[in-house]
This record gives sequence, C-alpha cells and structure tokens, in this order.
Amino acid sequence: MSWKILIVAGLFEIAWAIGLEYSDGLSKFWPSVGTVVALVISMILLAEALKTLPVGTAYAVWTGIGAVGTATLGIVLFEESAELVRVAFIGLIVVGIVGLHLSSGGH
Repeated sequence: MSWKILIVAGLFEIAWAIGLEYSDGLSKFWPSVGTVVALVISMILLAEALKTLPVGTAYAVWTGIGAVGTATLGIVLFEESAELVRVAFIGLIVVGIVGLHLSSGGH
C-alpha cells in the first residue's frame, strides 16, 4: 500500500510543480491556492509512505515521479524541448524509479 501512496504523492508533486508555472510565481490567487494544496497533500502522502518505506528510496522515487511528470508536461503544455537526448534522459529517470522499486522488494 505504501508504494501506491508514494505514487499518488508523486502525482501531487507534479501538480504543484506545474501549478507554480500557472500561478506566475504565486502571484495569481486561485492557481496559487491549488499549488499550495497540492504541495501539502504531496508532503502528507510522502510522510505516510515513509512510515514503511526507506527514506532514501521513497524520496528518490517521489522526486523521480515529479521530475518525469513535470518534464513531460513541460513538453506537452509549455512547448519545452522534446529533443531525443532530453527524452532519453527522462527515460533514464524512469528506469531508475523502476529499479528502486524492484530492488526494494516493493509490489
């Protein structure tokens, strides 16, 4: 169950990171509120996952999910570079996340 909670925490990390862009540096009220809410939920869920998962593994996976999701949405929503080398390095982060999951015995 902790792995599922960690994945959801990572999804909320993506939400608050993207929210920072939409909030224009936290200067727009409603996007800022959404960003802060997503940040708080992400942290609470990460803390819950840490009750049973090792901190190094959980934090690396949480940030990895956030990095991959934010980079991907940056390409889709904000027309950031989708160069092959950039996408390949994003893929390496995914490999790292999967590897951490498999090596920790998590299911």
